[in-house]
Amino acid sequence: MKKLLLLSMILLAANISSGQDLKLNELEYFERQGVNILVYSNSFNGGFNDEKNSGIEIIHHGIRTIQGGAVRLNNTPEQWDLVPKMTSRKVDKENGSIEVGLRYEDYNFDSRIVVTAKGKAVEIAVWLDQPVPDAIAGEAGFNLEFLPSQYWLKTFTMDGRLNRFPRYATSQTIARPNSEKPRQFKGFKTYDDRGTNRFVDPLPLETGHSIVMATDAPERMIRISSTDSELKLYDGRMLAQNGWFVLRSVLPKGKTGKVVTWTVEPNAIPGWIREPNIGFCQVGYVPDQPKVAVIELDKQDKVQPTASLIRIKDDGTTEVAYKGETKIWGSYFKYNYVKFDFSSVQEPGIYYIQYADTKTNNFLIDAHVYDKITDATTDVWVPIHMNHMYVNEGYRTWHGEPFKEGYLQAPESDHFDLHRQGPTTDTKYKPLELIPGLNIGGFFDAGDFDIETGSNINVVENFIRAWELFKPQRDETFVSEEQRYVDLHRPDGVPDILQFIEHGVLNLVAQAEQIGHMAQTLSNSALDNYHHLGDAASITDGLHYDPSLKPYEVSADGKRSGTPDDMWAFTSREPALDLRAATMFAAASRALRGYNDALADRALVQSKRLMKEGTELLNKRAQNPQNQMDFNWLLGIESRNAGAQKPDKKRLKLMERSRKNREELGEMSTNLQLYAATQEKQYLNNFEKQIWDALELTLPFNLQTALDAVPYMDEAYRQKLRPYVEKYKAYIEDFDKQNPYGVPIGLGNWAGVNMILNFGITVNYAYLYFPDIISKEEIYRVPNWLYGCHPYHNYSFVAVVGAARPKQVFYGNNRADFSAIPGNVAPGLLSRKPDHFENFDDWPFLWGQNEGTIAGNTQYIIFGSAFKNLVSQ
Repeated sequence: MKKLLLLSMILLAANISSGQDLKLNELEYFERQGVNILVYSNSFNGGFNDEKNSGIEIIHHGIRTIQGGAVRLNNTPEQWDLVPKMTSRKVDKENGSIEVGLRYEDYNFDSRIVVTAKGKAVEIAVWLDQPVPDAIAGEAGFNLEFLPSQYWLKTFTMDGRLNRFPRYATSQTIARPNSEKPRQFKGFKTYDDRGTNRFVDPLPLETGHSIVMATDAPERMIRISSTDSELKLYDGRMLAQNGWFVLRSVLPKGKTGKVVTWTVEPNAIPGWIREPNIGFCQVGYVPDQPKVAVIELDKQDKVQPTASLIRIKDDGTTEVAYKGETKIWGSYFKYNYVKFDFSSVQEPGIYYIQYADTKTNNFLIDAHVYDKITDATTDVWVPIHMNHMYVNEGYRTWHGEPFKEGYLQAPESDHFDLHRQGPTTDTKYKPLELIPGLNIGGFFDAGDFDIETGSNINVVENFIRAWELFKPQRDETFVSEEQRYVDLHRPDGVPDILQFIEHGVLNLVAQAEQIGHMAQTLSNSALDNYHHLGDAASITDGLHYDPSLKPYEVSADGKRSGTPDDMWAFTSREPALDLRAATMFAAASRALRGYNDALADRALVQSKRLMKEGTELLNKRAQNPQNQMDFNWLLGIESRNAGAQKPDKKRLKLMERSRKNREELGEMSTNLQLYAATQEKQYLNNFEKQIWDALELTLPFNLQTALDAVPYMDEAYRQKLRPYVEKYKAYIEDFDKQNPYGVPIGLGNWAGVNMILNFGITVNYAYLYFPDIISKEEIYRVPNWLYGCHPYHNYSFVAVVGAARPKQVFYGNNRADFSAIPGNVAPGLLSRKPDHFENFDDWPFLWGQNEGTIAGNTQYIIFGSAFKNLVSQ
């Protein structure tokens, strides 16, 4: 009877809420139960342009299904199409409206969008004070975009005509003259017109004045109508696999004032309450670890006093293994949170959690649940990302040997991936001249195929750390640098990690030797092959570019072509990058000794040279204002990581001292690694002079380096380090107050798994050396988060690692297949201002939440290796 009464109260509260009109809340977005309409809480980013995370956004029954409401210049905007800059945002709470000013600098074109609550709908109006400029008249229009994975195969009606959203892009296009296409980002082109001088433009699926979408799915149903404009429905996937469905009204020519008006009414299911999200570790738990589920609840939901742990017995029947109280943690952004602690259950077995009517999938309690957490990453993901190699797995070729033609010296340019080649090359090579010897070794950066030098330096350092600390003997990959061939699941008698170190160093040493310093990146010269999906070997034609040949023409000897698709080396020198490389080369020389002595010697030579030259260059820049900018950046890191307040006088003095001796911070890790490689005391002495100021300045940022030094230092160093570890313990415990998951959660345009992995590695090492200060239990915070105990959903963020529910789709180079490369680690929960976290598992194309990187995934190998070592002890 009590349960029925409780249920009735919940439904009554929900029905009252669902019957309400849309209202502007204190966070400045329109809300009713089941519907949130955000108006430029997140504006367009000028760097990567159209990211599908901006403009007018609708979170529909807990999922952000609609975005991009803006005046756009294309029927179906691509990532590098121009985006408007938000010039103003005015919130009128009294009249329930938000007005946003938008501007296209390229066309001196301004518009205003006014969104006003109208009962259960909003009116979206576009206002112009000046007519649309002639150059984009007929091209500029108001667009709203719909997430394909939430709408495909669902029905819609346009002016009463029945239709269904296609699962695959199969509508029609036309080819138009390039002169009619609005300018793209920095003048680049996302397409190769193959000499036709024409571009592809999709035609609408339907046109009319009133559309009802998802008539067969109440949770996605939405009505949109316009009396003054024609609605056109497009499929953006005709141009790009990451395109969305687009509803669009072209702005009229020659008119001002209120030129387009839409009425938009998202359906709200009566009594809807978001299902509880029970966060737990999908991989499972070892018997003696803390076991705390975090349950995320709709704020309209009522907290249940208990939850249960159910055991699945050998005969398939179930029994209650434990029933315990739920403890309220409180509110965090959009939802309420309670915790369910079942740490007392230690008997090995198969279990699931039940909270009210919500059941999780099953998981294990067993001493060996973490034994294989890094295997997929080292056996599959990493070797697939080995550049300049043919990579095979069984009957499948992942990719052929890419970039046989090598890399050209980049000319002066402002790159689409935010790199810049200055007016001088800083090398002996002329623009577009071949730099010999760079097409060897290295790792693809992420879902693309460039070699980001900074990331590759991190990669090699991560592999070295794993090798030196744990000596993993796992051998599941055949690697032949001579044959330029990799075969997965084929042992070759050499530990894989050692071969990965060698492969990374080969490219980085080649950069130092051939260029004279480290390149910023080895990347694409043409935007239309940068966004390549498929076999990396097919990005370029494998022939050297010869500008004397016509486009697509091949020389008589078959070695050259007129196709300007060769990769470029961006070589503007950055001394800080050289110092990072010097650190890595010093460590690599030590790790490779006895395996590839010749490469070890080359690495050590480059380490000493780059350290000397990099330090001299930094000294010359000591009075440059850029130095102050760099330390402001360091302070920003500290503020984000530690919640630091405005620095006091002591800290300002430290920062000023560090600014004047900026090169010391750059040298700190290099000195440590050079000492480890050479045992020369000068390097150790230099390190000891630098580390304490660094810890005072940014403890969370530098503690790991201090811990790395412990094996080389005496007891006095360890005792001097103790107070900093004690401060770090307080830093760890403070996260329990910040969020219900007890980890540092990132709130930027790139989700925060890498920050959490860094945190986990540092906590692990702090426990290793100071177990009387840092408890073993603190380390379990990170695997809990990684493997399912996080907001939005409870899927493991590591591809194929999890019980019944790891994430299924990732942003990798096979993302067009809605698949995942095993072992990939997603960035995780993307924060959308003001209060929404998300991680799509049915749409891989948002890189900020789904793209695994080579630096991040090798960081995961470090954490996983250290964590497995800890658990096994």
